[in-house]
Amino acid sequence: MMTSEKKPKAVVVGGSIAGLCSAHTLTAAGWEVVLLEKSFAPPTGSPTGAGLGLDALSCSIIQSWLQQPDALHKATLPLTIDQNQATDGETKISWTLTKDENFNFRAAHWSDLHTLLHAALPPYIFLWGHLFLSFSIADDKSSVAVKTKVLQTGEIMEISADLLVAADGCLSSIRQTFLPDLKLRYAGYCAWRGVLDFSGNEDSETILGIRRAYQDLEKCLYFDLGSQTHVVLYELLKKRMNWLWYINQPEPALQGSSVTTKVSNEMIKEMHEAAEKFWIPELSRLMKETKDPFVNVIYDSEPLQQIFWDNVILVGDAAHPTTPHCLRSTNMSVLDAAVLGKCLEKWGLENLHSALSEYQSTRVPVVTKQVLHARRLGRIKQGLALHDREPFDPKKATLEECHELQQKNVPFFADVPLMLL
Repeated sequence: MMTSEKKPKAVVVGGSIAGLCSAHTLTAAGWEVVLLEKSFAPPTGSPTGAGLGLDALSCSIIQSWLQQPDALHKATLPLTIDQNQATDGETKISWTLTKDENFNFRAAHWSDLHTLLHAALPPYIFLWGHLFLSFSIADDKSSVAVKTKVLQTGEIMEISADLLVAADGCLSSIRQTFLPDLKLRYAGYCAWRGVLDFSGNEDSETILGIRRAYQDLEKCLYFDLGSQTHVVLYELLKKRMNWLWYINQPEPALQGSSVTTKVSNEMIKEMHEAAEKFWIPELSRLMKETKDPFVNVIYDSEPLQQIFWDNVILVGDAAHPTTPHCLRSTNMSVLDAAVLGKCLEKWGLENLHSALSEYQSTRVPVVTKQVLHARRLGRIKQGLALHDREPFDPKKATLEECHELQQKNVPFFADVPLMLL
């Protein structure tokens, strides 16, 4: 435990979920926190935000940070079923491949979770509209100086801290400083994503139809597999339907520092036409009525065996870019933050290297296996080649092959690190 009167100080770069989670655990561990985010203000609803799934451990951790622990349950919906099914694009007939009715996740919208986490932190820790530029570690490794640009004025600021937390996403510029040759690995496919707000239209033919076709929507995480493609579908609070459609294609060019690409009206029209060929009419109609769908380019990387250097640490997607097929990205970020906070609380600033070493040794073995499992699962569901099996064909799949699709097969699926018990 820390004994010095002056609080140790951390700069967190990135104001998304991983950054907010890190701010929570660092604050709880007795650290002063400054969070840099280039956006000028917290989101008030995200135009490119979408759904995510929280496992039971993440829910428990997040609830411990909130003044009203039941706020998380009020902002999410339960997902008690994990169902994989298949659809024949020609006949439009669907059938169940596997169904786990003991699933225990909760569905959240990104912006709803962000709002909860942000509101539970002191407002003075946030420096909105601050673009991270660079950092330098002191010769004696005792501190790190972080340079940031105030976007509104152009002013360059330097902040001195004991620890730099890189929560700057899968395209992390901080990670690139240490690993300049690391390249993200394109998965071989992109995902169309959208959230249909059907408030006021609960009795429309689109919503009634999708509920007839997917009868457990209020509580089920659906994976619908077609021929070398698949869709994810689940319901969110506040009358919203969240969907993703993964499509095999050559790697597109990224625009700026985001894996989300802009789409034209022509691209949307072509997507709608393709949906009619692959999916049942109820699902293609849902996609067609969704405003502002967007495309995520799907990447991961070879798992990193080192995620800290001196007094710089990686968390979230900066530490382990992953494909989304095991719903791990947000859950990894929450658990990264929780473990980091416990390590810092245990070792104190005077033993910072030991704290960061324990964080690394605790998280790396877990996230390594989870990243690789998500990669494999994505390739299976997309009907892509694997070295040890033929491409997955829903029409010919055995029971064993179908069982492999279930979320509960993720390595360390229900494990809790000892330090969090």
